[in-house]
Amino acid sequence: MGVSTDVDERVLVVRIEREEKRNAVDQAIADGIGAALDRLDDDPDLWVGIITGTSTVFSAGSDLASSRDGSARTERGGEYGVIRRDREKPLIAAVEGPALGGGFEIVLACDLVVAATTASFGLPEVKRGLVPTCGGLFRTPRALPLNVAKEMLLTGDRLSPERAYALGLVNVLTEPDEAVAGALALAARICAAGPVGARASLRALERTVAEDDELGWDATVTATDAIRASDDIREGMAAFFEKREPRWTGR
Repeated sequence: MGVSTDVDERVLVVRIEREEKRNAVDQAIADGIGAALDRLDDDPDLWVGIITGTSTVFSAGSDLASSRDGSARTERGGEYGVIRRDREKPLIAAVEGPALGGGFEIVLACDLVVAATTASFGLPEVKRGLVPTCGGLFRTPRALPLNVAKEMLLTGDRLSPERAYALGLVNVLTEPDEAVAGALALAARICAAGPVGARASLRALERTVAEDDELGWDATVTATDAIRASDDIREGMAAFFEKREPRWTGR
């Protein structure tokens, strides 16, 4: 499997279906997400998008086995077909199970989040000697209180759905297997409003909150360059593939 889509009235539902790899994103998955969101952008009859995974996992992020630099990109969407996309239609993340690393960065690239009680959110890159490279360094402190963002980035620990809801990251918390249904209900509320007004409002809001994106991407490049020169990145990646605890040197 790869990426599938279906339409529910004015809503496009995009499903990442690579469960045997925890819905990790390789180039084929990025292309599928990109093509689906191109359709959302270009079809005037579609007003809202939903992106989701499978019943057990949203996405574990980059498929490091196929691309260790996480370079699965598309022309219009950037990383994963969505991270740098210039959108004007609302996009909802419907999360069941873990959304980790790049999976959480996909969530952060969306406008609204619906999560089941089985969900969890995390940026485990630091546990591998890495840093988030797909917006997590600057979008996490936008979506969460600064000290919570620091906690996630510095420890790599996961955020529970209940805490994420209490902190405002998650808009709607659902029972297991109900995240897509919850997202469709939220999308219906959006579609009941004027679509032109909704798009104009989203565009204005994005211009305001994302005005420092260029600074954020520059800072991400600086952080990435720093870890690429370290011994720890090689040890972290070796430990990941050898399924053992890393032996850090701090160099």
